[in-house]
Amino acid sequence: MSTTPSFREFFRYWLRLGFINFGGPAGQIAMMHKDLVAARGWVGDAIFQRALAFCMLLPGPEAHQLAVYLGWRLHGYRGGAVAGLFFLLPSVFLMLFLSWLAAAHGDVPLVAGVFRGIAGAVVAIVAQALWRMAKKSLKHPVFYGFALGSFLMGYALRLKFPGIVVAAGLLGLWLGGVRPELFCPGGTCPPPDPEEPVRRPEGSGWRHVGRVSLIFAGIWLAVALPVYLFSGPGSLLPKILTFYSRASFVTFGGAYAVLAYVSDMSMRLGWLTQEQLVLGLGLAETTPGPLIMVTQFTGFLTAWTQPGAMSPLAAGVIGGLLATFGMFMPSFFLVFAGAPYIESLTANPKLQAALTGITAAVVGVILKLGVVFATATFWPNGVNGGANGGGLLGGLDAFALALAVLSGLALWRFNAAVHLLVLACGAAGAAWTLLG
Repeated sequence: MSTTPSFREFFRYWLRLGFINFGGPAGQIAMMHKDLVAARGWVGDAIFQRALAFCMLLPGPEAHQLAVYLGWRLHGYRGGAVAGLFFLLPSVFLMLFLSWLAAAHGDVPLVAGVFRGIAGAVVAIVAQALWRMAKKSLKHPVFYGFALGSFLMGYALRLKFPGIVVAAGLLGLWLGGVRPELFCPGGTCPPPDPEEPVRRPEGSGWRHVGRVSLIFAGIWLAVALPVYLFSGPGSLLPKILTFYSRASFVTFGGAYAVLAYVSDMSMRLGWLTQEQLVLGLGLAETTPGPLIMVTQFTGFLTAWTQPGAMSPLAAGVIGGLLATFGMFMPSFFLVFAGAPYIESLTANPKLQAALTGITAAVVGVILKLGVVFATATFWPNGVNGGANGGGLLGGLDAFALALAVLSGLALWRFNAAVHLLVLACGAAGAAWTLLG
């Protein structure tokens, strides 16, 4: 039986965690399990695993959603709000500073050298994430077909992420009816036995979801209406808020799925370049908090480069905060709306089949992301060597390639901490610039 902490003790834990939760989704989930299940006994292991399965069903950042759920489990809605907010806040301020540094001083040779080194590490980080997700998601040869098909649809046919998600979900739903044993043993997906009952709200489930929806719609409108009414001509702020709010509802598959969608759409819209997106991911890896804080960087840089009537700094700060608000507010909404019904959601075989198909397809989407990032990092002037030609070898950035190989070795062989690896590669890039 778990023990419920006092709210004061609970508050202090989440405040501290916000400053030390490095390591991306896998590291953050492991940290919460160690602290809350093994060390403090606030949550039972069966509850934790069931909560994780629930969050994996949702679009958006699973580690942040897990924090919101665990906070809700321990101290209701105010607990979920505290856990979710403090999981984010330190990284919000750090990423604003790093975004400004990249936008205002990214052309300074020494700073550019740091960012060049970070880019090499990012390629290895994405490759490792792809490998881990493939091992977890592609448990049958048929799911390799999902991954390959989504890669071809995204890379060769240039289809948008939501279309790929819908196609994979429908195919998974159909396959679940034909071959249910591929998704759940015996064709059923029972959740772990709960150690403690989940608090159910009074009234019907639809009424509960409706109440939560109205509250969050009001919160979103309170932010959106001033943005839409008072943004000057040429401002991208309304589009930034709309885009990231919509992205949070379609990006199934976790942080790298979010990044894949945002990078694809940002380049289609002409907001950012591949190199800027690679840099954003590298900077996000150096800060605590969710990996998709990279979206704050992309929102900042988009508004900075097209500020309209505002100063670039003011537009960038507002754009970054709007991107963060749009990406993370739905996490609170989805958890608060669905948490009381976690058993039925995690046990639904049709839902499991559709989401398993989507998760397998996301592997192909992340593969596309890795190819795009590697191309931008290793051939910064284009794969034909830029204006001087020379083919693949002529335009190859050997320094970035060497850093990527060494970073991969550090990750796979020595299990290096990601944020320390990124900082080391940034220092190597600065040193290379000074020596060159």
